[in-house]
Amino acid sequence: MKLWKEFKEFAFKGNVIDLAVGVIIGSAFTAIVNSVVNDLFTPILSVITGRVDFSTLSLTLGTGENAPVLAYGSFLQAVFNFLMVAMCIFMFVKGVNKLHRKVELREEAKPAPRLCPYCYGEINEKATRCPHCTSELKGS
Repeated sequence: MKLWKEFKEFAFKGNVIDLAVGVIIGSAFTAIVNSVVNDLFTPILSVITGRVDFSTLSLTLGTGENAPVLAYGSFLQAVFNFLMVAMCIFMFVKGVNKLHRKVELREEAKPAPRLCPYCYGEINEKATRCPHCTSELKGS
């Protein structure tokens, strides 16, 4: 019983649940990035490079039926796929950061609200009287 109680405390802490949600969203995002690389970038690059497929490149180290094969093409393809995924993630993060900066600039651009000097209620810049306390405002 004590072990079960400790397990429940561990498994249902906020951090563990947040981590689980992050892993699930991460795996879904991985599917999107892989689709962008495999379905969009790779076909475009294959047209540009003349449909070269690195994964078939290899070097046979010896003779005979069971000679070891150095499949360096698979390694090159893996490096290429990594670079494509990294580029997709970079572009995604760059786009998200750009959106965040636009939101921050929009928030900074808003002037501070005008406050009534008597009741400190928020009032319109063009108002001559406070709508909250009806005090006459000077300098308006």
